Amino acid sequence: MPYLIVSDIHGNYEALEAVLEHARGRYDKILCLGDLVGYGADPNPVAEWAKLNVASVVRGNHDRACTGTDSLEYFNPSARASALWTRGVLTPANLSYLEHLARGPLRIMDGDFDLVHGSPLDEDEYLVGVEDVQFLSNYLETKLTFFGHTHLQGGFLVAPHGIRGIVPDRMVQLEPDYYYLINPGSVGQPRDGDPRAAYALYSREERIVEYGRVPYDIGKAASKILQAGLPESLAMRLFEGV
Repeated sequence: MPYLIVSDIHGNYEALEAVLEHARGRYDKILCLGDLVGYGADPNPVAEWAKLNVASVVRGNHDRACTGTDSLEYFNPSARASALWTRGVLTPANLSYLEHLARGPLRIMDGDFDLVHGSPLDEDEYLVGVEDVQFLSNYLETKLTFFGHTHLQGGFLVAPHGIRGIVPDRMVQLEPDYYYLINPGSVGQPRDGDPRAAYALYSREERIVEYGRVPYDIGKAASKILQAGLPESLAMRLFEGV
């Protein structure tokens, strides 16, 4: 059963539509690693889509913040402004949906792998470099974990002789003796210098992860952010992928 793995959509409906079109016909189920909302100007369309189409999803820190279930203390001014705006425009039904998202890790039983937002031990932790993963080796319960939060496509291979980063150059063949932490990248706000929307496809039968990138109408997404009165920086960063 092929899966479409998405993360960090952040209310960017244009990027989401582009990913769905680019991956059309290549998956049976959609899984999401959190942060459906925040930053972008379309939190309701994204939440509505998730309710109807996503088989399993874990919550992200922006999902919590935008529903008022988490403090904004550690958010920068732009993120805080976005969270408060999002909280004000979400419909009651979508607010309730986001409030009740599962906390990771979430085990996908028919695939025997885990979904997390940050890391398997802390949903808010950033796994950016090898040093961030070293202490996780003794705590990984499945050979495959999908994570998001960093907005950086790639991931890590954990082997007995060490840990190395994975370069997202299309396909990764998963070897049975290793552990893998796979980040599909961000759909709605990439931060790896590539502004194209990011995602991943996973084939359980073939044990292959394929990374995907697709251009989208950044201008339209940015215009919506500005029209909503959100900080200009949230619109401009989309063009640079940072």
